[in-house]
Amino acid sequence: MTLRIGWFTTARGPGSRGMYEAVTRAVEAGTLDADFAFVFCNREPGEDPVTDSFLRLVEANGHTLVTKSSVRYRRAVGGSLSRPGEPLPAWRTAYDREVEDALAAHPFEVGVMAGYMLIFEREFVSQHVILNLHPALPTGPAGTWREVIRHLIRTRAAESGVMMHLAIPEVDAGPVVAYCRYPLDDPELAPLWADLEAHRGGLNDLDDAALEESALFAAIRARGVLRESPLLVAALGEFAAGRLRAEGGSVLDAAGAPAAPADVTPAVEAALTALEAHRD
Repeated sequence: MTLRIGWFTTARGPGSRGMYEAVTRAVEAGTLDADFAFVFCNREPGEDPVTDSFLRLVEANGHTLVTKSSVRYRRAVGGSLSRPGEPLPAWRTAYDREVEDALAAHPFEVGVMAGYMLIFEREFVSQHVILNLHPALPTGPAGTWREVIRHLIRTRAAESGVMMHLAIPEVDAGPVVAYCRYPLDDPELAPLWADLEAHRGGLNDLDDAALEESALFAAIRARGVLRESPLLVAALGEFAAGRLRAEGGSVLDAAGAPAAPADVTPAVEAALTALEAHRD
């Protein structure tokens, strides 16, 4: 049976748009047995030109579009901004309930957070299967993508990856569904490592700003972003094929047993090779 996808995005940049386009291409090509139940955006037309362009694309593709501005909602109810490390303000639960109501006519099996810049409240993720992306291997590191890359550099990591995990009430703590690996110690990056290590005091003597301004930092970021879309397509493929399913905050295999994270590196690299061949 065709997998029904619920798509959640703020659509503020090329990364989230790229993931949407990649899944759309896979569905249209017949390589992913899935369809969009809806595309939900927490911005409405007129809030941002980049988001507006994405919304027009969704409509042109004929996908059901649902929008509800979280900023306008927060201002209307006089809510406060959420702060890292603190409980979400009360308006966030009320907002998610209104989103739930707006999507009631469009049931979905697996939701995808693709550049969705809000954290779902406990009620929502307890009722739905939602996939979220983290720019690292299942073994870590944790944190934002900037924190991840700084850690990789400072620990002279030999590899990294990207993973999809279930969203659960505890932020970024859900079980891993699928992941892919990529190297950090190959000849292409060797001179970039050497440039940083030649700095007086070595890698650990460089502050965050210096690391983030380095060519190595940019190269690692590019490798991860390049794999986000094919990883998402591969992860959804595991659900569409029935090899994985989620239940009660756990990832299960076809037999209903707890499933180990799926290493889809070969599928991701094959997709990148095909994309490069197409460009040539």
